Amino acid sequence: MTTPIPLSLAFEDALTESLALKILRTIPTQYATRTIYNSGGNGYLKRTINGFNNAAKGTPFLGGTDLDRYDCPSALIDDWLTKPKHHNLLVRVAVREAEAWVLADRDSFANFIGINVTMVPCDVEALPNPKETLIQLVRRSRKKQLRDDICPPETSTSRIGPNYNARLGSFVSESWNPTVARLNSRSLDRTMIRLVAFRPQWAAPA
Repeated sequence: MTTPIPLSLAFEDALTESLALKILRTIPTQYATRTIYNSGGNGYLKRTINGFNNAAKGTPFLGGTDLDRYDCPSALIDDWLTKPKHHNLLVRVAVREAEAWVLADRDSFANFIGINVTMVPCDVEALPNPKETLIQLVRRSRKKQLRDDICPPETSTSRIGPNYNARLGSFVSESWNPTVARLNSRSLDRTMIRLVAFRPQWAAPA
């Protein structure tokens, strides 16, 4: 029996965490998740990523974040890290936001909110603001409670509804299919390929 690879995790938000955990349950390579760090926002991850890079010498780390306004994932990683990235630090970047990965399983998402699948964009990585696209799609749903949970009130300054992460996290856990979604998202496909192929490098004993 193959020994699972130990893996600590760090994410910028709860939705990215939900997506990563579903991916890890789906792929054939076995991981044993250790500590999960999720304090909210990419500012936290940017501040702590160098510490995780150092800690990865002992235990592999998976960090997940959004590309946002960076030109490419390599530009983000080069900007965040002050030292060369250790082999055991896996930084996976959703283009342009984690919501694009959610939308990439078009049929499941359409069924979840109760709309025709043709309303869900095909090229999710071309969306300038996947979060806003997702929210606007949910506004078309006939499921009032779902709209109230995911969409911010019209008079609110919040970008998301009061139960956004919980409802989308539940959808990801129960219905979202990364094997289908990867066909519509190059960054998700690359993430799954990397996680399947990854093998840690351990320091030689002193």
